[in-house]
Amino acid sequence: MAFGIKLRVWGDYAAFNRPEMKVERVSYDVMTPSAARGVLTAIYWKPEMRWIIDEIRVLNPIRYTQVRRNEISCKISKGSVSGAMKAGRGQLGIAVDEYRQQRAASILRDVSYGIRAHIEVVRIEKLGDQVNGNSEAKHLEMFKRRATRGQYFHHPYLGVREFPASFELVENLPPGSTELAGTRDLGYMLHDLVYIPEKKGTVVDANSGERCRAEPRFFRATLTDGILQVPDLAEARG
Repeated sequence: MAFGIKLRVWGDYAAFNRPEMKVERVSYDVMTPSAARGVLTAIYWKPEMRWIIDEIRVLNPIRYTQVRRNEISCKISKGSVSGAMKAGRGQLGIAVDEYRQQRAASILRDVSYGIRAHIEVVRIEKLGDQVNGNSEAKHLEMFKRRATRGQYFHHPYLGVREFPASFELVENLPPGSTELAGTRDLGYMLHDLVYIPEKKGTVVDANSGERCRAEPRFFRATLTDGILQVPDLAEARG
């Protein structure tokens, strides 16, 4: 049985950047399922559960604005971090003045979304029977309690950390924006990442703790009367 929640999130700005745009940042028209999952995970998450996004509602008209942001053109390498951990010392800083770049970004403004999602419990052997016995209902109640009080593990954000999100738990989601009546083809949209076990993988799956490689999955997104129905991740393409 699926136990669901409805959450309204909003903010002054949002950027759900398209991965195919390598130089300039361009946001998708609406929140992606992975960004919605990130908001819920920021409020409540445990290793033995996962969030499944069912629906995203666009409550405000889609409005874009242009900004320029300072970024850096490099990052600290994994080898440098590993060496510093082993030696107990090392240079891990980046001279921002030497690597600063200004990049244009096309972002969303005055955004508001409704998220409908449910919890799925997964069994993880190393966690033991006591933890694995937690039901969807128990996780649901814990999430509702935290969301009602405005609690979170880290502040939810809308795509990037510069754009914090406000949120509230609701009984019913408002209808989509009247300006979005009809059907709009949004093209292929990022659904989420799939973690495939691999001994030399560069990431660690938060649920299983195994080394994995992360592969993106995409789906054909259609906005109907301001509502984006999210298919199962298994139906998305690599």
